[in-house]
Amino acid sequence: MNNLHKVYLNIGSNIEPEIHLPRAIEMLHQHGEVQAVSTPWESRAVGGGPNFLNACVLIHTALDFEGLKKEIVHPIESALGRVRSADKNAPRTIDVDIIMIDGQAFSLEKWSNPFVVVPLAEIAPDSLHPNLHIKMSEAADQALKQTWIKKRSDVVLPLHN
Repeated sequence: MNNLHKVYLNIGSNIEPEIHLPRAIEMLHQHGEVQAVSTPWESRAVGGGPNFLNACVLIHTALDFEGLKKEIVHPIESALGRVRSADKNAPRTIDVDIIMIDGQAFSLEKWSNPFVVVPLAEIAPDSLHPNLHIKMSEAADQALKQTWIKKRSDVVLPLHN
């Protein structure tokens, strides 16, 4: 598999996250080489509802952005029962967001969220935050001082299948 892309994904769930996050990672193994998985982090849901667990995953894959959406993001969300509604803050079994491909940031509106920055800093501490123009490790330190987010080392996520 030549020409592999280095892709960072943020995965989150607030409906049985201890079940859905590991399942999503297991499914990622079918689409590329999972290189790193952060610790899950718990944060409050926007608009109320159960707290979320989020983690970041580094995967090497031959898929480009459109291929990722079509062959990874949508199938995993569908297989794990993700239901989209008019309420963007509704509870969900799984949410998979493409955060960065080959150093290019995507979903810039999500980069202000500690649940993206903090887990990403675990697996890519020297990457540059696209909005703040500082290292991810520094952005995570700032986020941890400003917002409640809790490391959940009790939830074990698989690195290898």
